[in-house]
Amino acid sequence: MTENAVSPLVIVQTGVPPAPVSSRHGTFSCMIRQAAALHSHEVEIVAVHEGALLRPPSSYRAAIITGSPAMVTDRAEWSERTAAWIRQAVDEGLPIYGICYGHQLLAHALGGRVDYHPRGREVGTQTVELLETAGKAALLAGLPTRFPAQLIHQQSVMELPPGATVLARSEHDAHQIVQYDDHVISSQYHPEFCTGIMGTYLAHYGPRLGEEGFDVDALNAQLRPTPEAQQLLLRFVERHVRRREAA
Repeated sequence: MTENAVSPLVIVQTGVPPAPVSSRHGTFSCMIRQAAALHSHEVEIVAVHEGALLRPPSSYRAAIITGSPAMVTDRAEWSERTAAWIRQAVDEGLPIYGICYGHQLLAHALGGRVDYHPRGREVGTQTVELLETAGKAALLAGLPTRFPAQLIHQQSVMELPPGATVLARSEHDAHQIVQYDDHVISSQYHPEFCTGIMGTYLAHYGPRLGEEGFDVDALNAQLRPTPEAQQLLLRFVERHVRRREAA
């Protein structure tokens, strides 16, 4: 077995949920591990937002970049350092899946533009629509053209990096799933969120969402399971962790 075959999947933790969410559901890393049924021996968690340093990309078999309450446009030192690591990792062919903030940071690192969405926040269980380009993406094979996903974000990928391909959109966001090559993909939505997690977010941010013009009762009523959205995470892990572990 090669050195790379026994190397861990790194979860690049770029932040933690607000206290009411994390106290009930854990960190983003915990949510990802639970949703993907990852065992502790398969994973290395690096809290880059706390100053922890990533090892060279060759130290890992794959990477998942988490969501965060931070904003890419703040250009925090830890975030820009992680962006530089992402560029190196992509150049070296490391499989990467970016989620929410990770989705945006990938785009920023590779030459795209991230900013606050002019229509404001996207939140709750919303519908994602696959585009014709998704037909060539192995990780999306067999998924319905439209499926529900859990979302909460203020910033979006406003301009794609050169060579990026959009695979899915929502009514609010034109870049819901973006692929960079066969090994690098990202989603604006959270595949690791369940209705319980999304409901806790809605309870926590309820007053603020009301001030932003959202009908919080309606958002709660629209909550529903999102198994199709979770498939992207499960398939990424199956392809880049499980299969290589068995090799």
